[in-house]
Amino acid sequence: MPATPSPYGPAPTSRSEANDAIRALVDARADGEPWPAEEYEALLVAWHAAAQPEIWPAA
Repeated sequence: MPATPSPYGPAPTSRSEANDAIRALVDARADGEPWPAEEYEALLVAWHAAAQPEIWPAA
């Protein structure tokens, strides 16, 4: 089954892009606006997916 597209735009494809998107989201909400939990969760999932190739199995 294909993944559902994010309503917040294309998912970041690298860990660096995901980090930048998370920082931008946090910086944009620094003025006390309501926290967009769904968007933040989607970015964390994207970061996790991008980081998977860098996780090494335990010996």
